[in-house]
Parts: sequence; structure tokens; C-alpha cells
Amino acid sequence: RRREVTVFNIEAEQETDGRWLAEVTELAGVMCYGASQAEAIARIQALGLRVVADRLEHDEAGGDLLEISFNAA
Repeated sequence: RRREVTVFNIEAEQETDGRWLAEVTELAGVMCYGASQAEAIARIQALGLRVVADRLEHDEAGGDLLEISFNAA
């Protein structure tokens, strides 16, 4: 049986103060800042994984999050 891969999209943009804001569009409210675009993306990937792990631990994710991937736009 073939498993579907859940892809989370990351959007990153630079704020006027120079910081980068990244968010996972499929996970409402999951966003964080970084000093660079790469740092913001690394932080949001880690936060996204923690959110997914918490949902899996509390049976809130269903079986569709067995394989996940991040796509940085």
C-alpha cells in the first residue's frame, strides 16, 4: 500500500526591520522569526514538527501524517 506524503508549505518574508518571518500555511498560527531567511525556515520546520508530534500524540492528526515534507517557497 502506497502512503501519501503530507507536504507543508512554508512562506517566508522579510519584515521592514530586517527580520524574517516564516509560517507553515497548513498549520494555522504556526509562525516564527529568524535573523536570516535560512534561520527562519529552520525554526519553522522544527516548530512544525513539534506541532505535528503533539497532534499525533493526542490522536488529533489521524493517520495521514505518517510521512511529511516541507516545501519552502
